[in-house]
Amino acid sequence: MGILLNEQSRILVQGITGREGSFHARACKDYGTQVVAGVTPGRGGQTFDDTVPVFDSVGEAVATTQANVSLIFVPPPFAGDAIAESVDAGIPLIACITEGIPVHDMVGLYRYVHAHGVRLIGPNCPGMINPGARCKVGIMPGSIHAPGRVGVVSRSGTLTYEAVGQLTDLGIGQSSCVGIGGDPIIGTSFVDILRLYNDDPDTDMVVFIGEIGGTMEQEAAEYIGSAEFTKPICSLIVGATAPSGKRMGHAGAIITGESATAEAKTRALETAGAVIIPTPADIGATAQRTLREAGLAG
Repeated sequence: MGILLNEQSRILVQGITGREGSFHARACKDYGTQVVAGVTPGRGGQTFDDTVPVFDSVGEAVATTQANVSLIFVPPPFAGDAIAESVDAGIPLIACITEGIPVHDMVGLYRYVHAHGVRLIGPNCPGMINPGARCKVGIMPGSIHAPGRVGVVSRSGTLTYEAVGQLTDLGIGQSSCVGIGGDPIIGTSFVDILRLYNDDPDTDMVVFIGEIGGTMEQEAAEYIGSAEFTKPICSLIVGATAPSGKRMGHAGAIITGESATAEAKTRALETAGAVIIPTPADIGATAQRTLREAGLAG
């Protein structure tokens, strides 16, 4: 089954006629995703890739195609409006790939999205994928994924691909993979995704990849250590050698206090019962060992 996406997911791509939007919309479509509509204001009436109708507005696209997931490739100054437009059109699940949305914009958008009961993945994220449903909503390479029973969640797109590559090479498939994004304010937290994996009968174990900055990993550790979370989990925190006060890649990857360090996050997760992955090179081997020790396939 997996989480968030399934065979009934109908994808609308905002910014489908742009360079990034067209490239990744085509890749999603080639993977097997139902890309049913595109939106670019002023381009309504055109057709993308010979089969996908392009509309001037999200509302028009939803009314015509019954799209229920939005994938956003819109420049930072306009991405906030694109998210709000999808919310107003009644789309329940949005993935915003755009990097560089002003934090000031995201403060209001976060409240707006949650007030309307919409799930926002990102911004500044790789998106999400359900290999069993052949549904990819994002920029991850579909070819490295395989259907299976391990869920992956990460703040880092690149490390998500690294984790998946190692798992697939060892014959360990994935139920779903979600990159929640690396900005200071994002729509969906680690705890949100862990709850979904915990409730998913087709996910046996979780691979969790965090990084320096903020306290989301400590919040996740509190949930992992609670009676509610019942599944094995392997955890990697990157950024152990990052200097304090220096942003490392993501806008949110900056050490601003002791709790934001890799050491503090790793300690919290280990105390909560997560199996610690020593280095990025050990993701697959650690996951395989944890599955076997739990009496699961691996």
